[in-house]
Amino acid sequence: MSASNYENVDAYPLDPEIREQLLTEQNECTFIWGPKDHWAVGVTMSYIWRDGSFWLTATSQRKRIAAIRRDPRVSIAVTSVGTSLGPARTLTAKGRVTIHDDDKTKAWAYPAIATAILGDNSALVEKFVKMLDSERRLILEVVPERYITYDSQKMMRDTDWASL
Repeated sequence: MSASNYENVDAYPLDPEIREQLLTEQNECTFIWGPKDHWAVGVTMSYIWRDGSFWLTATSQRKRIAAIRRDPRVSIAVTSVGTSLGPARTLTAKGRVTIHDDDKTKAWAYPAIATAILGDNSALVEKFVKMLDSERRLILEVVPERYITYDSQKMMRDTDWASL
């Protein structure tokens, strides 16, 4: 297929294995929720991808926590920038949040999140985990229900002038 314009990019989704690679390699996303005034809000957050869910952390006094307690529907946007996949591969996941505040979840999630952010520097990870382990901290699990994806590399393969 040869692209004559970029009006419709639905023909260029991420393949499932590329989607999984992106979610596993990346550790930063835009977390988007709907507050009371219905004006969508998003913040950049660190995450880990495990067992088909996004795992993030925030403290209970954050406005996003009150909002997702009212309405757990959120979106998470992830880009391939900074990964081995290169730029211009993107994914938005629509899903629902489950809030975890149990010690069992925190025991594995804090070190996993800290390692995703800091790498294998065990001394830094240990210190970061201690900082995360605070009284009001929660773990957010987002289970995707729908994906919207885009793979610019597929589009460029279909664009005659891109190979010039």
